[in-house]
Amino acid sequence: MKETIYIKNMVCNRCIASVLTIFNAENYMVESVELGKVVAIKGLNSNCENLNRALIRTGFQIIENETDALIEQIKVKLIHKIELGETEDLFKILAEEFGKTETAISKLFSKHEGVTLEKYTINLKIEKVKEFIQLGQLNFSEISYTLNYKTSSHLARQFKAVTGMSMSDYKSLQNWKRISLDQIV
Repeated sequence: MKETIYIKNMVCNRCIASVLTIFNAENYMVESVELGKVVAIKGLNSNCENLNRALIRTGFQIIENETDALIEQIKVKLIHKIELGETEDLFKILAEEFGKTETAISKLFSKHEGVTLEKYTINLKIEKVKEFIQLGQLNFSEISYTLNYKTSSHLARQFKAVTGMSMSDYKSLQNWKRISLDQIV
């Protein structure tokens, strides 16, 4: 029987490849894999506990309840939207996609994660800014525009508030400290 299994900490294409490898090794017939979700059929010799242990060894985990699954889906959606530069009206879009109000999603996220949805989103954006700085392909104004900041000074203030240093100081460090997306809270 086909089942949908939600997986915690899947944040990139390498995560998809890793999870697919684990499911195959545990004799699951995988129909589809996307960030945070696998649709698969359990094989004859498959064991859910073994699967979860294998996932945990590589930094993933099966999500057991609906609330945890929703929170993980929100995180994956935010990461995806920021990666695509689609940050305008982000919370409104999330609310529509998940069939809830912006307030309901925000309260649920804050209660579950201990940080507001807005703060989490800012942290994700700042990590994206760090990536852009490291790549050196965009100047600060272009980074600001790409992430839909109204002004580059707004981004600069947020960056300094989160990291404790200016974007220029960060750029000159060359010893960049990045936070893995699955570690942002």
